Amino acid sequence: MEFPSEVKPALWGAAGGAILLAIVGFTWGGWMTTSAANKLADQRADVAVVAILTPICVEKFQQNGDAIANLTALKKISSSWEQGNFVEKGGWATRPGASSPDYVLARACAEKLVQAKSAAVQ
Repeated sequence: MEFPSEVKPALWGAAGGAILLAIVGFTWGGWMTTSAANKLADQRADVAVVAILTPICVEKFQQNGDAIANLTALKKISSSWEQGNFVEKGGWATRPGASSPDYVLARACAEKLVQAKSAAVQ
């Protein structure tokens, strides 16, 4: 079977257009695969959970009897990594229902505590 001479360029044009459309869509158009969308959704959910739980961690820290001394000790630590470890070891960054502290939450909590004014901790 032989195709008319106009069909071959049309097929090549359609194939080229489809390839170009895919390239433009995935690079500039914001398209993404299902796995990439799921990964992004998981990351955003984790960030949202930490954002929600950070004030609870700060509140737990502030309700501790040694809050002022702990805040002073926390502010003396220069490394954000070590500040997170300090909050984690204090147990203030344990998520509800969890048995161990969450390091990402601990770092966010430490950051908020260091930024807060000392007068806020009573």
